[in-house]
Amino acid sequence: MVDILVIGGGFAGAWSAAAAARMREETGADLSIALIAPGDDLVIRPRLYEADPHEMRVPLSRFLAPIDVPHVRATVSGIDTAGRIVTTVDEDGRTNTFAYRRLVLASGSRLRRAEVPGAEHLHNVDTLEGAVALDAHLRGLPEGPGSRTAVVVGAGFTGLEVATELVGRLAALGNGAEPPRVVLVERSETIGPDLGPGPRPAITAALAELGIEVRLGQSVASVEPGAVLLTDGTRLAAGTVIWTAGVQASPLTADIPGERDHLGRLAVDGYLKVPTAPEVYAAGDTAAAFAEPDQRVLQSCQHAIPLGKFAGHNAAADLLGLEQAVFSPAPYATCVDLGAAGAVLTSGWERTVEATGDQAKQRKMTTNRERIYPPLDDAAEILRVADFRVGVRASGARI
Repeated sequence: MVDILVIGGGFAGAWSAAAAARMREETGADLSIALIAPGDDLVIRPRLYEADPHEMRVPLSRFLAPIDVPHVRATVSGIDTAGRIVTTVDEDGRTNTFAYRRLVLASGSRLRRAEVPGAEHLHNVDTLEGAVALDAHLRGLPEGPGSRTAVVVGAGFTGLEVATELVGRLAALGNGAEPPRVVLVERSETIGPDLGPGPRPAITAALAELGIEVRLGQSVASVEPGAVLLTDGTRLAAGTVIWTAGVQASPLTADIPGERDHLGRLAVDGYLKVPTAPEVYAAGDTAAAFAEPDQRVLQSCQHAIPLGKFAGHNAAADLLGLEQAVFSPAPYATCVDLGAAGAVLTSGWERTVEATGDQAKQRKMTTNRERIYPPLDDAAEILRVADFRVGVRASGARI
């Protein structure tokens, strides 16, 4: 039996394991901790919209091994909370079971499937595999009418970063025969509907500066190789169509009895425990936790990191009969990358603009390239940063 079993090898899962290991080190307790994830790497998911996405990862072994947390390379196929059993399938198809005393569900989220004809031709930046496939596709685009046209579906946070970055990526990959064309399609009547009115003028100005065409009140009706049909009947010749329209919590949340929100996230108490499954904690994109009394966390790296730290700490504290900590993340902020047009940085849930252009871009680059990366190989540093009281390495930007 594993004392603390963590499901998920993303930011929330990795930091849950580290926070539990920190409690073990601090108390000298005899706690077994293990993490289940199918891949070998912690994927730096907030950077998958960039070029060379295959580089956006760090080996989990260099994070987990120094703090003595075994990594079980397998996919979780089921969770039995009544029996406290997790069932897995490894890469060879073998089934195994793991009994646990406390479980941290940090299995993340995934892109909502597009229910349109030709959806198999859509690209995404939701997973490392998807982003690498898109990168290879862009590098292999043939010359010809429409080949350098990209349609991005969804003008939310991810869609905006993908669209604005694509202008430069397509220009760098082309031979000049056909200028890049990026079309941003949004079902809503506004750009960045979830971002609010604060940053919208800066975003709109950036799209205009980059020459990105915006089609509001529309979506995709169907896709075929080399073309996309919009819901208003417009047919666009396009070499690339990228789907960014929303994410949903991991389907493993359905194995946990409890209330869920519209994103499929589990309702948790202030300690990140699922009230109807008291041996289970949720962290990252599976947790519908409150960041403030009237604001739930977002499915973002900024919240995944502290959620993981608090969940791992509390799971260990619960087993040891110690006081648990009420979840309290750093103040919320948003930084949207806008490609060659810079970025826009806002603060608070009302998203007051703090900086735009190059100043905001520098903040974004520092966050994406430095702050969100975990320390590696150094057990003392990993455990130090795993303390929820140290703060969020990614604080100051939603990424």
